[in-house]
This record gives sequence, structure tokens and C-alpha cells, in this order.
Amino acid sequence: MKNFFIEGAALEGLRLLRRNPKNDERGQFTRLFCAEELGLAGWKDPISQINFSFTKMRGTIRGMHYQMPPYAEMKMISCIKGGIWDVAIDLRAGSSTFMKWQGFELNEGNGVALLIPPGFAHGFQTLSDNVELIYCHSKPYNCEAERGINPADPLIGINWPIKASLLSARDKGMTMIANTFKGI
Repeated sequence: MKNFFIEGAALEGLRLLRRNPKNDERGQFTRLFCAEELGLAGWKDPISQINFSFTKMRGTIRGMHYQMPPYAEMKMISCIKGGIWDVAIDLRAGSSTFMKWQGFELNEGNGVALLIPPGFAHGFQTLSDNVELIYCHSKPYNCEAERGINPADPLIGINWPIKASLLSARDKGMTMIANTFKGI
């Protein structure tokens, strides 16, 4: 029995994973990661990091973050409590979906995870209070390689579903993309 149903998305290389939980009288068992199955969706490296994120307030925006090569990473984002609007921006030079964004609702009940390839910026907005996420990363974090885009950048034009209630000073201070940006 398959653990994941892998779907393509509008952005080249982005994948939506629908988990296939096993239910019985005891409850539920869900596989969060399977290298063999996710390899078919493009995950080739071992997991380098697994991070946990807790966000207290509905409407909070975190992002849009990415890492420059050679630390550009593949990420798998799973919401285990509450709900988010998860957004990825394609920043890959030469991609057919360069500078486009796409958003997905991930929540504790829908069994959906987002698989984001290297070269994408990532962020999310919480749709509920007390949101918990698990991120799997294919590369280690490197602060020198970290970059970001302001979540309100008009050139990108993300349509956040609700008015932002909280944005960190760091994310507010992220630069807007210049018209001359060539990608990564």
C-alpha cells in the first residue's frame, strides 16, 4: 500500500503529497517520510535536518526564506496542528515558472504536505492559533547562504488569505526583489 499520492503543481518541480493513513480501531498510523517513495518525487538526498515550528497567533506570516547554492535545499513541510496557507516562489533562473508563486492549505486533518525543490523561497501564514509544523530539509542550514524576500513584495504579489497579524522585524526588513533579479 502506498504511503503517499504524489501530485504535480502549477509550478515546475513543486509537488503536493497526499498521505495515505492507515486507520483501525486503535486510531491512525501515518508515515511522514519514505525515502523510496519520495525519491520518485525528486527527493534524492538524505534528510539533513528536521525542524519543528510553533506559531501562536492566527494571521502570522513567516517567510519568504531560501538558501543560496550550494546550501539550496529541498524541503517537505507538514502541518501537524492547526492550519496554514503555505506559499512557494520559484526563483530558479531559466525555469518556465520563474518568479511565480503558488499557495496551498495544509492542516492537521487534510494529510497534505508540500515538497519544495531547491531554488524556491518558502513561507506561510497561519490560519489558526497554535500551529505546529514539521520541516524536513535536504541540506544543513547555513546562515551565510540564507536569503529572503519581503512577504509583501508587490512584484511577487502574494494574495495572503487574511490580514497579517504578526510579521517579525527580520521578515519585514527583507528586501523587495529588483526588476533586474536574474534568479538563483
